[in-house]
Amino acid sequence: MSTPHDVSTVHDFIAIGLGPFNLGLACLTEPIDELDGLFLDDKPEFDWHSGMLLEDSTLQTPFMSDLVTLADPTSPYSFLNYLKESGRLYAFYIRESFYPLRAEYDDYCRWAAAKLDSIRFGHRVTRVEYDQRSDGQGVYLVHADDHASGERRTFRGRKLVLGTGTPPHVPEPCQGLGGDLIHNSRYLDGKPALQEKDSITVVGSGQSAAEIYYDLLQDIDGHGYELTWVTRSPRFFPLEYTKLTLEMTSPEYVDYFHSLPAATRDQLVASQKNLYKGINTELIDAIFDLLYRKSRRGPCPTRLMTNTALTDASYDAGAGSYTLGLCQEEQKRDFSLTTQGLVLATGYRYRTPEFLSPIADRVEWDEQGRFAVRRDYSVNSTASAAGAASAGGDGPEIFVQNAELHTHGFVTPDLGMAAYRNSCIIRGLLGREHYPVERSIAFQDFTAPPPAPTGTEAPVA
Repeated sequence: MSTPHDVSTVHDFIAIGLGPFNLGLACLTEPIDELDGLFLDDKPEFDWHSGMLLEDSTLQTPFMSDLVTLADPTSPYSFLNYLKESGRLYAFYIRESFYPLRAEYDDYCRWAAAKLDSIRFGHRVTRVEYDQRSDGQGVYLVHADDHASGERRTFRGRKLVLGTGTPPHVPEPCQGLGGDLIHNSRYLDGKPALQEKDSITVVGSGQSAAEIYYDLLQDIDGHGYELTWVTRSPRFFPLEYTKLTLEMTSPEYVDYFHSLPAATRDQLVASQKNLYKGINTELIDAIFDLLYRKSRRGPCPTRLMTNTALTDASYDAGAGSYTLGLCQEEQKRDFSLTTQGLVLATGYRYRTPEFLSPIADRVEWDEQGRFAVRRDYSVNSTASAAGAASAGGDGPEIFVQNAELHTHGFVTPDLGMAAYRNSCIIRGLLGREHYPVERSIAFQDFTAPPPAPTGTEAPVA
């Protein structure tokens, strides 16, 4: 239920971070009278990968993977309702593509966020503590800096949902390197200066690297730079999007994956990158076609280098250039590349928020110091959950969004599974199922059949 929030209020839950996943949770909990949630985010407004909102880029998932539809097709916060209210529904229908523009999806999320009064932008969470009150009802104290007023505020909630996202990952050789290298998360901001350079190198293997390379390749004649794309992958892997493969984004596969030993899960995540980090087939073909057109009257000043790992990097401030140490991994040959512009399309990796330190003992951790995420997306320790239940609570009290790649598999960052995960989290928050949680949707079996009976029964006379 969305109501004005006061710092003295004890909320049913506080969600920290507001990307699409927690925004979807805000939309889905808004009509539930029994739930009073508060959503805090550091940014001044909703901002979803603004540095990569290229004009032609689209989502890699269909429009039904919006904030709410796969949990509640009747929700007023659906993408189709956004189109209707924006006067664009018929244009989207005539376009005949299931895949919204990425900038369009960002606009949709901003539209949804503007409708909710449970959201507080401009609040940077600095510390979370646990207060075991005299009445036995413990609450989490969420301390936050209010950027607008400059005040430090404390909010109180019985449960937490952590959705702080995955920050940009910079490879170790480039950490603290200096100069004006950019991560792909800031590409559009850095693009004008980048295109003034004589040479540009893009490092990375996924969709973002491909989009940036294609974008820069289109303008290569007008600016005259040399353009290089370096990827460690042995080839430019397409995103695998066949229908039986898509069944792996199912509750049954998550059940199966979660049941595997941790070491097996880690091996699988490493081997399944083309299932969630691949490049759209259409974009791969568009790159080839553009290269073909550009090379019609002579060689195009560009190189695509596969099987090539970044092993070292240095920056020459006087020359304004980077020297990259590279290794062709199949040939085991080291070489170097000098470039003025450097774009790191090296993805994102989860980092445990520092504000959790005071309640680290209330969180379950695995042997590698990661969240030990249960199947229901909760991470609170067994002791804290038992304490909450004995004090009249209802079990799980800390949930995570997009922090369970190692326990739930490659579907973790998938927008298409967000509504399912939020349905599970809402079930945990309420203690009952509000939105139906699918349990069986796949045609295929992911597990071995149960063992055959060891004995035989006598035939019936």
